[in-house]
Parts: sequence; structure tokens; C-alpha cells
Amino acid sequence: MSEQISTTEPTAGQRRRWWLLGVLGIAQLMLILDVTVVAVALPNIGEDLGLGREALTWVVSGYTLAFGGLLLLGGRIVDLVGARYVVLTGLAVFTAASLMAGLADSAALLLGGRLAQGVGAAMLSPAALSLVVTTFQGEERNKALGIWSALGGGGAALGVLLGGLLTAGPGWSWIFYVNVPIGAAVIVTLSVMLPRRTQAYGGQRLDIPGAVLVIAATGTLIYALIGAGDHGWLAARTVSLLVVAAALYGVFFAWMKTTRTPLMDVGLLLRRPIASGTLMILVATALMIAVFFLGSFYLQHYEGYGPLRTGLLFLPVAAATMIGASIAGRVIGRIGPRPLAFVGLLVVAAGLTAPATASDAIAVVIGVSVAGAGLGVSFVVASATALGQVAPEEAGLASGIVSTFHEFGAALGAAVSSSVAAAGITGSSLSGIQRGFTVAAVTAVVTAVAALVVLPRRPAVDAPVAVADDTRESTLRGS
Repeated sequence: MSEQISTTEPTAGQRRRWWLLGVLGIAQLMLILDVTVVAVALPNIGEDLGLGREALTWVVSGYTLAFGGLLLLGGRIVDLVGARYVVLTGLAVFTAASLMAGLADSAALLLGGRLAQGVGAAMLSPAALSLVVTTFQGEERNKALGIWSALGGGGAALGVLLGGLLTAGPGWSWIFYVNVPIGAAVIVTLSVMLPRRTQAYGGQRLDIPGAVLVIAATGTLIYALIGAGDHGWLAARTVSLLVVAAALYGVFFAWMKTTRTPLMDVGLLLRRPIASGTLMILVATALMIAVFFLGSFYLQHYEGYGPLRTGLLFLPVAAATMIGASIAGRVIGRIGPRPLAFVGLLVVAAGLTAPATASDAIAVVIGVSVAGAGLGVSFVVASATALGQVAPEEAGLASGIVSTFHEFGAALGAAVSSSVAAAGITGSSLSGIQRGFTVAAVTAVVTAVAALVVLPRRPAVDAPVAVADDTRESTLRGS
């Protein structure tokens, strides 16, 4: 009997892998929290610094734009120099920028801090996810990605709760200050845990022009969408900016095909699992941000709730999101991504019909909680589909692509929600906020139908990995 028990006990290498996942998860959680932690604090920030609707939207979108726009470059740096150095450098930049944002006494300083946070996050996130993908294999990788996805979905909801607690307590500056001691502690811990050398695949130069082009294109798109709330969706200004954004994206993809050292392997993005997975992550993140952005303004502007009460009311959303992600992580290997994505997105749409039609706070909270469960499922499907078949030498770039679409989804979700619900955000009108939830529900239904076509029919399985288990174990020990 004792021999049977001992065979089920985890080895030292296995325990070290899961401990490393936990510490990297804390670092990633800070990045995810900072997407939504400002949602509850936006009214207070606007009042203290004199920011209007468009500037407040940029407090969210500026961070996610820098985060997403530089992620591909961050993923390439991981492949060139190894994950250890990129993780630690990105975490240091993010921590210092959080201090800058907390000290901000003007709109310029706050937005500068948010942009700098995005730069640090763009380095840290793909490096951390690359370590997860290359550290775990087989069923362990599915479980690890399930936990990672739960951090993405549940962390977004917990960010709203934390934002409410800190804004109602010591003040909105502390939504940024809290990152400083945590970031410092994680830097010290990872300096000890991470191996001195991590696998790098050098030999190419960084594609700076490509990074500039993708930031310019996405920044122009977000600027057009945010301004559409005031100028109109069919106004000449909006249409011309959208045309410019499309042209810049065209130049970006043309550059990817002609340069010798492209920022992104277009062929990698065109693989069906990665293409469909990134589409799913884009939509799921946009819907998640829409839920928190619109829900926060509904509870504070229409119901008149304070930031603490508003944050607490989002706690069921956090729990539902993590439950949905946990369930999906356990069953996706058996039933495959298609039916799971279809059901998950229909659950999202069903949940969003409550805030789209009701004017009761309880119905709204229940509805967005149901939607959160469906979004948790969607995050797992997206991550497992896009990353389930990548080889080790592609892990950094593939992780960067997935994370890029995650952050662009957040930026687009905030921009579109802000413009569609402009009247509800700047005043006490309920119709604008309901219209925003309706657009989100329709988007979920359309994406559910598309998932039946674009997602692979079979569950994602690991690609052959060129690193043996004993080599991976010694790498984690730092030898």
C-alpha cells in the first residue's frame, strides 16, 4: 500500500513547476487587474483630475493599447534573449510605472503612467506565458492553461472589487500603489526561482517598424471608436479615421511579408487553431470589459451606489468566471472546443439580456454573473485552441499573438462601450447603457455561430516537444 501511495506523490520537479506557476500567476494577475481595477475608480478620477468621457476611456484604453501594441515585440524579445530577463525587466518597469500613476496629479502624468505600465506588461506577459507553455506538457499543460485562463477572467472581475475597496478607502491612487510592494516581492522571488539561463532562439533583429505600425493602426482605430460617441458613427471624421486605420493595418501586413525579420509570422497567425483562438480571445475580452465598464457606470451613475458597494456587487461575477474556466479546463480535452465555445457564448448572451432590458440592480448583477460564467468558458477555449499545438521555439511569439488580441479586445471593448453608451456615462440616462449591453449580447450570439465554423472540430493536442522531461526538470532547478 505504501508503495502505491508513494507513486502518486508529486516529485520535487513537479512541485517546483506548480510553485513557479503560482508566482508567475501573481505577476500576471497584476497585469490583468490593472485592466479593470480602474473601472470603479473612473468617476472619482474624473472628478479629481477634471477628465471627460473620452479622457476617462483612454485611462483604460491607453494601458491596453501599449500593452497589446508591444506584445508582439515582447514575444519576439523572449524568443531572442530568453524568458528570465524579459520577465524580470518587464516586472520592474510595470512596478515603477504603477508608482508614477499613483503619484499623478494631472491627466498627462496619469496617462503617461498608464502607457508605461503597458510597456512593462507587454514584456512581462508573453514571457510569463511562454514559461508556462514550455514548462508543462500533456494533461498538465491543459490544467496549467486552465488556471492561467481563470486568472484572466476571474482577475478582471476581482480588479473591479479591488478598485472599489481601495477607492472607497485610502483613495483611487492606491489602485496603483498596491502594485509596488507586490511587484518588488515577486521580482525577488522570481530572481531565485527562475533558472539563470532560459532557452532562447536568437539570430534575428527586432522589428521596430512593425511595432510602430501596429500601434499606430490600433491607436487610430481606438481613437475613431471613442470619438464616435460624440461625433457620430457615420460622421466624416469617424469614417476617415477608420479608413486610415485600415490602411495602416494593410501596410503592417505588407511589411510583415517583405521584411527579413518580421515582428509576426503571418503564416503562424493563419494557422486555423491560432487564428480561431485569437478571434475568440479578442471577442471574449471585449465582452468582459464591456460588462465591467457598463456595469460600473450603471451602478454608480444610475443606481447611485458608492465604489465599495459597486465593487462588492461584482464579486459573484469573479466567482462565476473562475467556475466557468475551471469546468472548461476539465472537459475541453473530451468534448472539443466547438461545442464548448458555442454553449459558453450563448450563456454570455443569455446573461447580458438582463442588464439590456432590466432596470433593477439585482437582475443586472445576476445577469452579468451568468455572463461571467460563459466568458470563463470562452477564455479557456481560446487559450487552449491557440496554444495547444505550438512548438517550444514558437511559444514566445504565439503567446505574444494571443496576448496581443487579448489587450486589443480590452481596448476595443472599452472604446465601443463608451461610445455606444455615451449618454449613460456622462449623465443619468439608462437607455445608453442598456444599448451597450444589447450590442454586447448580439456580439456574443454572432460569435457563437461563428465558433461552429472557425474552431477546429477536434480538441487541441500538444505538438511534439523537443525538450525531454529530465532536461526540463534540470532547467527549472537552474542547472
